[in-house]
Amino acid sequence: MIVALPVAENRFSPHFGGADAFALYTVDPDHKRITSRRIIEPPVHGRGVFPGWLKSQGATVVLAGGMGPRAVSMFEQQNIELHLGVEANDPDEAVKRYLEGSLVATGAVCQDQGFHDCGHHHGRKGTTS
Repeated sequence: MIVALPVAENRFSPHFGGADAFALYTVDPDHKRITSRRIIEPPVHGRGVFPGWLKSQGATVVLAGGMGPRAVSMFEQQNIELHLGVEANDPDEAVKRYLEGSLVATGAVCQDQGFHDCGHHHGRKGTTS
């Protein structure tokens, strides 16, 4: 199983569209452990690009702080499990909590569409949900 998290400046990015990279964790859910981790740069962000790209990287789970409803729908179409409303600094710790079943995810979805300022953007400028 591969768990993906958005990162900016090597920290968990609270808004999915603000990520400058993604941490991809191969995990063993039966033994609740991380078996490998890699950080990769995504393609240029445009509507609908990240869900298909993450699917092509093998991601089956995404942990994110915020994401717009259009992106949520696109991930659902890719059959990728989403956990939204995650608050974390350390991506490794977020994945460990996910595996242990103690990750707090509020399910928060950013309601504004397009280029917006919902308070979660801390990465590339001009990104969308």
